Amino acid sequence: MKKTITFAILFFTVSFQLYPQNVNGRVSSSILTFERFESESVSNTYFRTYQLLNLNINYDNYSIRTYMNLEDDAQKKLEFDPRLRLYNLYFEARNLFDIVTIKLGRQPIFNSITGGSFDGVTLGFKYDEYKLTAYYGGNVPAYQKFEITDKWSDDFLLGADFLTTILSDFTFGLSYINKHFKPYEYNAIRYDDDLNPITVLIRSKSQQYHLASAKVIYELPNTLDLHTKAEYDLNYNLISRVEFGGEYYYNKKLNFNLYYNYREPMIRYNSIFSVFDYGNTQEIEAGAGYKILDWLSVNGAFGYVNYSDENSSRLNIGVSSKYGTLSYRKTLGYAGELDALSLYTAYSFLNNLITPSIGLSLTKYKLSKDDNANDLITFLGGVNVRPWRMLSADLQGQFLKNKIYKNDFRLLFKINYWFNTNLDWM
Repeated sequence: MKKTITFAILFFTVSFQLYPQNVNGRVSSSILTFERFESESVSNTYFRTYQLLNLNINYDNYSIRTYMNLEDDAQKKLEFDPRLRLYNLYFEARNLFDIVTIKLGRQPIFNSITGGSFDGVTLGFKYDEYKLTAYYGGNVPAYQKFEITDKWSDDFLLGADFLTTILSDFTFGLSYINKHFKPYEYNAIRYDDDLNPITVLIRSKSQQYHLASAKVIYELPNTLDLHTKAEYDLNYNLISRVEFGGEYYYNKKLNFNLYYNYREPMIRYNSIFSVFDYGNTQEIEAGAGYKILDWLSVNGAFGYVNYSDENSSRLNIGVSSKYGTLSYRKTLGYAGELDALSLYTAYSFLNNLITPSIGLSLTKYKLSKDDNANDLITFLGGVNVRPWRMLSADLQGQFLKNKIYKNDFRLLFKINYWFNTNLDWM
């Protein structure tokens, strides 16, 4: 707890010392109401409230960024209410000496291997066509609590990314990550040598992911985009993933795309799941798109997935326009059988003051060809009102009906306020 308090004091002290030139962000307040059946005869209506803050405080090349959400219930409290989720809170210094960028605190991470947030430090170095990023920190606790791990040796993330554009139209990248998860101790009933039940404290080793990755991207503007990536699991000594994707623009109206994926299941090292027999999957999808008019296009794709002993396929066809989208999806095989038709439309009136929207989906599905088919109906209707550029309000109703949820209705109301203020301290 002392680490957490020190962490917060440091950030807010720095923010006030910066004399910010610019403050921007977004504040959102929303309420979601729905009914949940606790048993066949007892139900409760919930009014979940969410208060979101996205705040950036900027001074020259220095920034403090935060993103958090507070959730509660206006009528019936849950065990964890109110709950604060702190997604980001970090200090950033950009382009120091025209080379270095530093981030310190709870920050997002996006690379070719992992994503999410961590508590720690990131150092970025950029020189000409070369960029190196290294990071180290602790894993974020469950529910994004405002706490820092107390066991860094078993609960950390360490990694690096290297990118270069030394060849024209090419990007080459290498990534590495070592991610440990703190094991949790628990008591369990076991039998001694005389078959008498006894309570035993179970302690497991730290579970981890240990991966390396390489990627190549080729981009020829308005003609061809290619990307390929491979991941190697350093714990199990095997290739865990190979991915290839490409898009070819025949002309301004017609384009073709292709995607391939080979994947091993992602299983933590020292996990009990590693003893089970499991297999990899291979997936390939090919598609095309055609722009009929500037505001109207049609696209389609066919995909095939191969499991160790089974396979499945899928077909997607869709039409997109400035008025909305219409799509059809069909799946067959091991992943289940499904036919789904979806329609969504939205259009703005009175210079974007009012934007009503309607969505409808009709689905028929079954887990295998010998099962009985189930029907699913989903409907949503809403309106966005934006009287000023920085203020908007949304009201949306959601309805779902199938054999499990006979008549499920939910109502969401949300207010957004964007702000961007330049400050003059002189």
